[in-house]
Amino acid sequence: MIRIGLVGKTNTGKTTFFNASTLMSAEVSTYPFTTKKPNIGRAYVQSICVCRELGVKDNPRNSLCIDGWRFIPVELVDLPGLIKGAHKGRGLGTQFLGIIGQADALIHVVDASGSVDAEGRITKPGMGNPVADVYDVEAEIILWFADILKRGQRQVVKSIREERSPVASALTKALTGLKVRRSHVEQALELSGLADKPFDSWSEEDTMEFARRIREISKPTIIVANKMDLARAEENYQRLTEAFGDRIVVPASSEAELALRRAESQGLIKYVPGEEAFKVLQDGLLTREQRWALSYVQSRVLSKWIRTGVQFALNICTFKLLGMNVVYPVEDLSRLSDKEGNVLPDAFLTPPDATVKDLAAQIHSDLAKSLLYAIDARTGLRLPAEYKLRDRDIVHIVSAVKRRS
Repeated sequence: MIRIGLVGKTNTGKTTFFNASTLMSAEVSTYPFTTKKPNIGRAYVQSICVCRELGVKDNPRNSLCIDGWRFIPVELVDLPGLIKGAHKGRGLGTQFLGIIGQADALIHVVDASGSVDAEGRITKPGMGNPVADVYDVEAEIILWFADILKRGQRQVVKSIREERSPVASALTKALTGLKVRRSHVEQALELSGLADKPFDSWSEEDTMEFARRIREISKPTIIVANKMDLARAEENYQRLTEAFGDRIVVPASSEAELALRRAESQGLIKYVPGEEAFKVLQDGLLTREQRWALSYVQSRVLSKWIRTGVQFALNICTFKLLGMNVVYPVEDLSRLSDKEGNVLPDAFLTPPDATVKDLAAQIHSDLAKSLLYAIDARTGLRLPAEYKLRDRDIVHIVSAVKRRS
């Protein structure tokens, strides 16, 4: 399961975003550092289900299908707020920066209303600086990467000199605990202009530039401009998009999404996460406060920004930044089902370069060991183990064990 980390300063609404995505009840407060340990939960990313194309009624097991949308689970981690000096242990420090290293991608939540000051304290809208907040948190993550490189410098030099390891291999080994792949390192070396420069002659500036590049490549990030329903948010959103034109900036209101999700879970409204509208089902059961809240969400969020942005941000992070595909393995080709007759039971997120063999390993390690080939459910063609899977593929995996049975 892919892991997405929520980062940002304290009081930007990360935990509300987390609760809205997972329908959990992590503590939310206005004082700094409410989140003292990571909150970990299951969120879902949304893709058009192949049941629509095939005209079948599916019975999902590892995922959900709502109105023809397949919702596939991902792990979401809400990290404590970061402030200047976090890489040196300030605030809640490096113990939580380490958790960022285990994320596949990051969602940087910023208070677009400017209601948070430099220390993470609540202030009047417009008094804070969302653009500076992004730079502050980004700098801490890069400095943390640079510190790890500096601490591992001796080992990297030893690997290069004594073990005759290529620079890329030695650096990959030094960063192995951060989900950094060799391809990431090679790309970062090229982009930072260090591919042909001996590692032992790197300057401080070289290390910082490589740290910046490897952070960008190994932890792709989108910015969520949160609290878009508040004063000053719209102008700050424009500032964010101008300052970070190379990044995706998503306007959002986590509070609005949380209100809709809770009303939906209580059967008061019909709402599919990510959609542009909701329908009241039990108007007579709505309290005055609930009716006001839904009216506020409609007028201040949906009518202006089309969506709350929460589901959209999760989708963008998964499918745009990570390039994930959705693949459907089946046991019975004629019925598109598993052994129990569940139609299109599972949907797996696979990286853009994933093969049939990779999918088999994702399903079960023993299946990968005995893999022979796969069959495309649409065409009936045999697919070799090294066939690169595409989005919306439906495949039947054939193994030596299955053939014997």
